[in-house]
Order: sequence, then C-alpha cells, then structure tokens
Amino acid sequence: MHSPHDPYVRVRGAREHNLKGVDVDVPRDVLAVFTGVSGSGKSSLAFGTVYAEAQRRYFESVAPYARRLIHQVGAPKVGEITGLPPAVSLQQRRSAPTSRSSVGTVTNLSNSLRMLFSRAGEYPPGAERLDSDAFSPNTAAGACPECHGLGQVHGTTEDLLVPDPSLSIREGAIAAWPGAWQGKNLRDILDTLGHDVDRPWRELPAGDREWILFTDEQPVVTVHPVRDAERIQRPYQGTYTSARRYVLKTFSDTKSPTLRAKAERFLTSTPCRVCGGSRLRPEALAVTFGGRNIAELAALPLTDLAGLLDGRTETARVLTGDLRARIGPVVELGLGYLSLDRAAPTLSAGELQRLRLATQLRSGLFGVVYVLDEPSAGLHPADTEALLTVLDRLKAAGNSVFVVEHHLEVVRGADWLVDVGPGAGEHGGRVLYSGPVAELASVEESATARYLFDEAPGPAREVREPRGWLEVGPVTRHNLRAVTAGFPLGAFTAVTGVSGSGKSTLIGELTGELPGVGRLVRVDQKPIGRTPRSNLATYTGLFDVVRKVFAGTDEARERGYGVGRFSFNVAGGRCETCQGEGFVSVELLFLPSTYTPCPDCGGARYNPETLQVAYRGRNIAEVLDLTVEEAAGFFADTPAAMRSLGTLLDVGLGYLRLGQPATELSGGEAQRIKLAGELQRGRRGHTLYLLDEPTTGLHPADVEVLMDRLHGLVDAGHTVVVVEHDMTVVAEADWVIDLGPGGGDRGGRVVAAGPPRRVARAEGSATAPYLARVMP
Repeated sequence: MHSPHDPYVRVRGAREHNLKGVDVDVPRDVLAVFTGVSGSGKSSLAFGTVYAEAQRRYFESVAPYARRLIHQVGAPKVGEITGLPPAVSLQQRRSAPTSRSSVGTVTNLSNSLRMLFSRAGEYPPGAERLDSDAFSPNTAAGACPECHGLGQVHGTTEDLLVPDPSLSIREGAIAAWPGAWQGKNLRDILDTLGHDVDRPWRELPAGDREWILFTDEQPVVTVHPVRDAERIQRPYQGTYTSARRYVLKTFSDTKSPTLRAKAERFLTSTPCRVCGGSRLRPEALAVTFGGRNIAELAALPLTDLAGLLDGRTETARVLTGDLRARIGPVVELGLGYLSLDRAAPTLSAGELQRLRLATQLRSGLFGVVYVLDEPSAGLHPADTEALLTVLDRLKAAGNSVFVVEHHLEVVRGADWLVDVGPGAGEHGGRVLYSGPVAELASVEESATARYLFDEAPGPAREVREPRGWLEVGPVTRHNLRAVTAGFPLGAFTAVTGVSGSGKSTLIGELTGELPGVGRLVRVDQKPIGRTPRSNLATYTGLFDVVRKVFAGTDEARERGYGVGRFSFNVAGGRCETCQGEGFVSVELLFLPSTYTPCPDCGGARYNPETLQVAYRGRNIAEVLDLTVEEAAGFFADTPAAMRSLGTLLDVGLGYLRLGQPATELSGGEAQRIKLAGELQRGRRGHTLYLLDEPTTGLHPADVEVLMDRLHGLVDAGHTVVVVEHDMTVVAEADWVIDLGPGGGDRGGRVVAAGPPRRVARAEGSATAPYLARVMP
C-alpha cells in the first residue's frame, strides 16, 4: 500500500489502444515529457489513461444531476492508478471556434476590459453608467442593431452576380442562381412575368436588370411550363426570388459547406455603416478610457495595449493592474502581436493552445496535473524558449506538468522522460524508459535517444538549380505590406519566421492561376472527415478495391453479392441495428448517453450473412481491422491495393488501421493521409505542393521518412513549398524565405531569402542563429 504522500503517479496495467499492459511511475511536481515515434502510444498513456482516469474520478464526485450535463469520457482500460491529483488538459482541439470567438473571449481578457469601461470609463455628460454587458458585441445589450454585432454587412453587385453579360438569362447569365430544376423554375417565372430571357443580359433595360437582381418583392405567378413531348407538365404557382435575396438566404441558412462557399463567391463584405465595423451600439462607443473607445483599444496589439493602461482613480488602478497581469503571460508566450478583437478562426492550433496556456497561468491553481499536447506545435525556436519558461512557472506554482512532445529542445528541458515505443501501432505500446533525461542514452531500442544525443548535422546536400521562378506580389494583406517574393520552380522551398510573421498569408498567395503552375495541391491538417464513417480506407479509395476483391470471391458470386453488399454505409450488407456504425447509443436516466459496441454485430458493422464471405480466411470486418503494414502483406499481389498501401507506408503511417475513424486521427496524420492520396495519383505534369508545417506531431524519425518522400517529389520534377519551424528540415531546403523580424505589426517583411547557408548568416533574422546551429 502506498502512503497518501506518495510522490509518484503510479500506473499499473494500462491497455488503452495499443498499450501492452504498461506499468510506469512518474514523479509529481516535475516537468515530465512523454516521447516516442508517431503512433507509439504516448498520447494513449498521457491522455487516454492518466488524464481520462483523473476526469472519471472527478465525475464520480459530481452529483448525478450535474454529471449528465458534462460530456463523459469512458473509463480507461487500466488496472489501477495511484497518487493521481486532479488534472487539467490542454489539447490541440480540432473543433473550429465560431466567428464570434476572439482572442479576447478565449483568454477572458475581454471581460476585464469591459469591466474597466463599465466602472472606470469616461462617460459623456448626462449619460448613465452602462453594465459591462453593454460593451460586448455578443449580447443584445451591446450588439450594433444593424449588423447584429458582426461588424460586417454582406451585399453583392451586378458584376459578381452576372460575370458574363453577353449571355442570356436562359444561357445562365445569372451565375449566382441554383442549377437544375430550381434555376429553370426562376427562369420560367421571369418569362411568365414578361421578361425576355433569350436576349443577351447587357441588352436588357437597366431598370429590368436592377429589379431581376435586387428586388425584395416576391411575386407569385402561375407558370405554364413549355411542354416536352415525353411528359405532361401541369401549371404551378411559382414564387420569384431575386438573385441577391437567394444568395444572402443561402449564405445565412444553409448547413452545406459547399453551398455556403458558392454563395460567398457572389458576396462582398463591407464594414457596417452604422458602427463602422466596431460591432457595438453608439452608447457603448461614446464611453472612453484614456481618450479611446473600447473598439479602438481592442484593435491594438496586446503589447501596445498594456503600455496604455494606467489608472487615475483607485478603481481604474485596480482594474488596469489586473488587465496588465493577465496580458503578461500572453506576451511572454510570444503572442503580444495579437489584438483582442482578432477572430479565433484566424488563429493557428498552436496559437490557440498557447492562449489557453496563458489563461491557466493566471488561474492560480496548484496541486494539479497539467497534461499538454505538443505545446511547441507551430512555434519558432525563439518562442520555444519562452514556452519552457512558462512550463517551469506552472511547475513552480506547485503543479505537475505532463507533456506529449517531439521538439528536442522541450525534451532536453524536462526533469523526467517517459519514452514509449519502440515502433508505432503493434510495434509500440511499451514503456522503454522512465527516468531522468541523460540516462536515456543507454537505451538501445529508443528511436528518441538517436536524435536526442546525436547533435552532429547530417551530410550537406547539393542545392538544386531552379528551372524558373514563381513571382508573388506585391501582397498587402493582414500584416504583409507590399511584399514581393520569388519561389524557385523544381526546388524545395522553406518559408520561415516567428509566429505571426505572415508565413501562411504569403503562401496563401500561391494560386493555380500563376504562370508556371500546372497543378496546385494544398496539403493541410484539416480532418479527412467529420464522422466515424469516414476512415483511412474510404478516403484513399482503398475501400473500393477491397470491396471489389470481396465481391469477386466465389462465395460472393454464388450468393449474388455485388460491391455494394460490402459497404457499411448503405442498407444491404451492413448491420441494421447500428446502421453500420459499429456502436449504439444507450440512453441512461440522469446520465449522459453512452456508446457501447452494437449488441448484434459486436462492432463489426456488417450483418452475419456478409461476414460469412471470406477472402484468404478473413471476412471484411477483419480486413478493416488490419493495420496498413499487415494489409500490405495480405494484399501483396493486388496491385490496385498496393498503390494506396505503399504510399501510406512511405509517409510513415503503417501503424494505422484501415478502418480507423477519421475522428481519431491527429492533424499531422490527416495531412500525411492527404499527401499519400496525392502520391498515389499518377504523375500528371508539373505540380506545386504547398504544405503548412508538415512536421507537426512528427517524431524526428518520422520527419526523415517524410522528407525522403518530399525530396522524391522534387527530384521527379515537381515544386514543394513548406511553412516550417523545424530547422533540420529548413537546412535541407534549396531555398529559404525568412519573414519577420517579429510577429504582427513588427513582422510582414522578407528579412532574408536564399539558400540555407546564406540565410543562416543573415543579420536581423530571428531564424538565422537557430539555422546556423544545424547547418552541416
């Protein structure tokens, strides 16, 4: 029995995901880093076991009424865990924040600023004091009534709605209208109303064009459709909707991302004329502090805002002191370039996670385990040093900090190291080492040890000669001011710079329309699907091949089973109890619904008849349960399957299961699946590949595998451009474009451009000293 003052968190028999009955002891009150190759099981240990168990214990202590309001995590598969304090998780959430969410709302700094204006603002003579809610664009009390607190008003123009005025309405002049029956219906109504739908648009009277596109009237008329010989069409009542009305309604109401994106092409977004884009009512904007209203202060970079906060009255002194103290950790984490009104969807996953980390620093909790998911993701080496300082402060406040991390500088800064491996998936799931960092050097099996202690740079690469250049600019967007840049064709380019320097904005200007680009492929980290029905096999097209193989077996032919029988998305072969999901939702009284494997198929997704068809001794559910690596052996003589499987192995994803739901994949895994999908397509002419931080979430061993593939693309005649913070990757590039020198207003310039050796010597570059350290 351990004493209640046991200084260790002791895990016994952890079997979550691929963990093989792991026993491990991790000391409390330290910075402990969990390392291992991608898919080795380190997240399963830190998040799936330690954090999940802390959550479960917390829920056990909560009243059942409150418990049903909280999304419950299942009990982890573990024998026991002792010495576990309460835990706080800071994961890189994949969910997209809403457009009303901003830096101010994520950090709660907006609340403090609103309180300052409410209690210590300078009001116009005779104006009554406003509650702090009146300074929020997200409340009825504060939102500008014209734009409902969004700051933007959507409109449209004739040029957008009718891009080609030489066409007639029947030929599709009004591009914004829907296609198929709905578009024909609108044309028939106009015809009935007496408009000429066969004359070129530009020849129609101006008044008619204005009415057709912009009227708010919705006349109802009886339409007599032109009769087709084959079918009789009866007259019907048709309601006219103008092009503007249709586009605005689609944009605001549709649930389809595709329709919404199409509608957006026909819209202009202009600042609201009533509030000037400030999103607030006039009464709130009339209140000032230090001569500025709340919208003006919220638009300033946080470093500038902190400098303006000084209170003359006692109330103002207390409130400004609190605000400055809250801004401190945000600036310390290298985010001082952000403003409070910066919309959360425009932030990277790394920026969002650091904002939440800064908020925790102010919370004053102690005796807690913080479990962090790659806090260095998206961080320039200069910002990583600040991150280590912040993690040390969390520890100094009396907390334990458990971090899943690949960044070698963070690993070196740890007090304790838990290395999981040795490989990924089935080849991982064991704790190879748990102890002080230096002693990992003696663990021969560890992939981490090879990179952590061997600091000798790799062999120097020959820099490729470009075939030509892609010229971009001058670009003035976000913080870029008339920036021009040249990207070499047939070469590997790395775009570098501190967070917020303008890297993503610059590569966003590379489009398929630029001369010299045959085909453009953006490989981002967005999920490959939003539901468990979407998986690795369906995304890569491998599932189609597998279904054909099963449909081609003698057993399937005898039973008359076609390809559709082996899909879990349509009725026929799937288990109808769970509709091919593999699990069912169980409603519990007073508790949240919980998911359990389907009682009929046991999670197999198919009905018993479908599962009776076997190919080489395995049914379709068993094949979906194979890892990519196992499947490569199983389908070795099926060329169509090997095309997909080979590219997945090439990008280091051999450990994933074919049926692994899209919802369980990390951003880095989703990005590499997309890259594999691209690699398996035949080489069709020159392609420009754009990758935004492709090494995020990758162990150095996996980075090597990925780099081999990317260099292979360039050697095959393509062009690769990456935004990257990993200096070993940058050192291997042919050309580097370094932005900066700082973030936000202090960035947005090209500080240096050239081969890595030249950029490593550049004056005034935040990247140069770190690049110089790894140059051969």
